[in-house]
Amino acid sequence: MTRTLRVAPLAGICLALGLLAGAGASWAGDAAAGKEKAAVCGACHGLDGNSQAPDFPRLAGQHEDYLLRALIDYKSGQRKNPIMAGQVANLEKKDMADLAAWFASQPGLVTKR
Repeated sequence: MTRTLRVAPLAGICLALGLLAGAGASWAGDAAAGKEKAAVCGACHGLDGNSQAPDFPRLAGQHEDYLLRALIDYKSGQRKNPIMAGQVANLEKKDMADLAAWFASQPGLVTKR
């Protein structure tokens, strides 16, 4: 009986990890599709996400999951910014995932050490 108890938690952990891995895959964006959707973003953030204006953050090279979470949070109102709230209002989750994939795939700012 002790052996069964040890196996069951391990099986549960493996199942949970498998489900989490599968859930992450469904959020994966398409960078090529994101590039097509990013024209509006380029006005502030630069076409490749390397903004030249200090008032707008650089998106290039950021982690894809961070960018996606930021977009989702702007849309839900969890993150407050009137400009971004307007920009994401009509975006679907797939659009946001594609944009996150595009900007994450771009080389970010390189600094000298």
